[in-house]
Amino acid sequence: MTEDLTPAEAYAAALARNAERATALAPFREMYDFDLDPFQIEACRALEAGKGVLVAAPTGSGKTIVGEFAVHLALTQGRKCFYTTPIKALSNQKYADLVKRYGADKVGLLTGDNSVNGDAPIVVMTTEVLRNMLYAGSQALSGLGYVVMDEVHYLSDRFRGAVWEEVIIHLPESVTLVSLSATVSNAEEFGDWLDTVRGDTEVIVSESRPVPLWQHVLAGRRMYDLFEEETDHGGRGASRREVNPDLLRLARTENTRTYNPRDRRRGKMVREADRERERRQRSRIWTPGRPEVIDRLDAEGLLPAITFIFSRAGCEAAVQQCLHAGLRLNDDEARQRVREIVEQRTASIPGEDLHVLGYYEWLEALERGVAAHHAGMLPTFKEVVEELFVRGLVKAVFATETLALGINMPARSVVLEKLVKWNGEQHADITPGEYTQLTGRAGRRGIDVEGHAVVLWQRGLDPGHLAGLAGTRTYPLRSSFRPSYNMAVNLVDQFGRHRSRELLETSFAQFQADRSVVGISRQVQKNEEGLEGYREGMTCHLGDFEEYARLRRDLKDRETELAKQGAAQRRAQAAGSLEKLKPGDVIHVPTGKFAGLALVLDPGIPAGRTNGHRGFEHHDGPRPLVLTAERQVKRLASIDFPVPVEALERMRIPKSFNPRSPQSRRDLASALRSKAGHINPDRHRKNRSAAADDREIARLRAALRAHPCHGCDEREDHARWAERYHRLQRDTRQLERRIEGRTNTIARTFDRIVALLTELDYLRGDEVTDNGKRLARLYGELDLLASECLRDRVWEGLTPPELAACVSALVYESRQADDAVAPKLPTGDAKAALGEMVRIWGRLDALEEEFKINQAEGVGQREPDLGFAWAAYQWASDKSLDQVLREAEMPAGDFVRWCKQVIDVLGQIAAAAPKENSTVAKNARKAVDSLLRGVVAYSSVG
Repeated sequence: MTEDLTPAEAYAAALARNAERATALAPFREMYDFDLDPFQIEACRALEAGKGVLVAAPTGSGKTIVGEFAVHLALTQGRKCFYTTPIKALSNQKYADLVKRYGADKVGLLTGDNSVNGDAPIVVMTTEVLRNMLYAGSQALSGLGYVVMDEVHYLSDRFRGAVWEEVIIHLPESVTLVSLSATVSNAEEFGDWLDTVRGDTEVIVSESRPVPLWQHVLAGRRMYDLFEEETDHGGRGASRREVNPDLLRLARTENTRTYNPRDRRRGKMVREADRERERRQRSRIWTPGRPEVIDRLDAEGLLPAITFIFSRAGCEAAVQQCLHAGLRLNDDEARQRVREIVEQRTASIPGEDLHVLGYYEWLEALERGVAAHHAGMLPTFKEVVEELFVRGLVKAVFATETLALGINMPARSVVLEKLVKWNGEQHADITPGEYTQLTGRAGRRGIDVEGHAVVLWQRGLDPGHLAGLAGTRTYPLRSSFRPSYNMAVNLVDQFGRHRSRELLETSFAQFQADRSVVGISRQVQKNEEGLEGYREGMTCHLGDFEEYARLRRDLKDRETELAKQGAAQRRAQAAGSLEKLKPGDVIHVPTGKFAGLALVLDPGIPAGRTNGHRGFEHHDGPRPLVLTAERQVKRLASIDFPVPVEALERMRIPKSFNPRSPQSRRDLASALRSKAGHINPDRHRKNRSAAADDREIARLRAALRAHPCHGCDEREDHARWAERYHRLQRDTRQLERRIEGRTNTIARTFDRIVALLTELDYLRGDEVTDNGKRLARLYGELDLLASECLRDRVWEGLTPPELAACVSALVYESRQADDAVAPKLPTGDAKAALGEMVRIWGRLDALEEEFKINQAEGVGQREPDLGFAWAAYQWASDKSLDQVLREAEMPAGDFVRWCKQVIDVLGQIAAAAPKENSTVAKNARKAVDSLLRGVVAYSSVG
């Protein structure tokens, strides 16, 4: 190519190459054995030019290269770089990667569990650690040049998302921010906000996957392509992808063949021969079992694979099913290598704990190349699974969706068993964003030519819906930012109330709210122009037609109100008359399908119990069971009685009467006709309309007749314009209320929090009291409750195990339903202290209600959960792992995670508690030592 260049072009190219060599990017690119993608180069150049960057790209596309370039720039310039991640496991993984590249002396790690070389020029940390450092004014921030926020789309998380915004808002202006995100549909909007709060920010969006992704549906023995022609392989190519017609035909066929036992043919149930034919026709389509799926993928060379099952128990069951099916994916050499690695990584776990943890069953599955991965597993076990999977020694992993949250564990294939998952409240369809995140694991860069996403056939699967999930590559980033008590005291301490309020107004949450207001404001302006036009249309030369139209509306509203009242009264009268009925009363059913003569068999009075007839439970007033003159036994409803009903006659119902017997019904109906067939029921006379005697209606009608516009020839034309004017005016007022509700929402919430904290003497104007300074050191969902417990000396005199039990109530949240059995609690002082904590929470809850602080909006204190108190107490009392797990009925991974969260809060309490005349700080540190043993103490960095 160079010989085709003119001398001037060759000279310009040489200058460009020399200029490239002079940049920091050139030596950085040489550190990799592959060339960087265009989006990576663009982002790195923007960083070197001194700009902040937002990089939005699919999972596995290599956006972390940009974060690593920020690390390279910091070291080149003699400055610091903090690399933040949303989860500890990802922090540990990134720490290991950077240590391998730059050496242990230059890289540190700060998470809730570990503190390694925190003064190093490169420090990997969880986002919460950086937030706490910013509020504390830590000396570690000195010389900070770059902050990388990996997985920044986490700010949508409703529990932890606010931390990301706090960090972005409060970082010093001199710090360059590198934001790495999954592909989101509003990256430009997020970039505009970053530009506003952080200065010049370049937005780089890449939607192309480095490894093409093929979408499939596995039904029975056949693997169907989801799309007929997938020329863009899951990216956004120019060609339009059509759903595979074979798959559409299969879905139609299966849905129409579904056997319904209520189907009748010639008055009889579908014959057994027909059902057998149905079964034979459907025998080629089924949902393959888990071992069958792995076998199929193995045969087609599509392993390693991650199968996402939205249940921990389901993941464990899948492993057992593979073992029982005799599945073996490793040869003898691989089995031996697995055993060596596992024994090396678990050498520090005592032998007596291995049996409790299910080690031997877990090892057997690993040796066969199969494993589960979920939050209930011991962290060490999860890390071993991740390492073996990356090394190719585990080829089939059954995982919950937590695996998709950033851990570097790509596969050749991803399998989704179902497109529905439990979201904590109900079973809901997974979103396009979740589908993209899950299937993003398929296709290993530099290893696989293509990745594969396989959805298992399920009855009722809609290929069109699946294509929509697969075709929607992005999802919007929505802020979950809300002020908290801890945030409020820290902000006021640093900036004062007024400046704090202004800072909160710069949040992404308020930015999005204000942007949505812009569109609504435009609509309000359009509506106001329309109102002006309608006002002209209803102008009357005789007088004020707007006033006349208002009188008409008032009259109509009053008539409607009286009509509703009348209908309600009639319903009440009818219900009252039904309640007076007794068995044996002969009545006349006024309307409905069963109108006419009827005998009351059962008055159907609701009594808070199930009536005997077909298990019917009454919720809507009396529903009498009657025998009609036409021999039908029916349960009537209030709709059949628009007017009151009276007994026309009385009849004795034979004790032998059986409503299911045609003969009994015929005999009793005949007796009914003989007894009362000649009686003509009194016609219900309509009461005089309430409107006829209503003074307000009389006044409005008189005012209408007296109004000048009443005599206008074009009165009805004006009235039509007036009605349009009224409807548009009503809609405009609703829009204005929406604008009012969205403007300054964050600041208004902050004001309410500040008012409550002032009431409790945490704040006095711009001054943070001693109580407030204590609250500033307490981070967590129940920060104010913890502070109040310290103020009221609730934990004084407790032993370390008792204190651990109490503190567990501040962090633990049960996975069980609210109506689960009451948890077991330690006795004595610990039980009394836990009871006092609940009472303090009740007082705070009432105070929050008074100050209109709403937990449903993510602000406020939830009730403390005592479900982990006994387990924390037992473990801190040096009980064995076997005993603690057995009594807690909790997986080891959950137990370790909750223990570490308790340890984290105990550390905060030790720092915040009074240093004089108090045992809490000393016992909190002792409680940390008591908890930090055995499986809880195993370091995840090694």
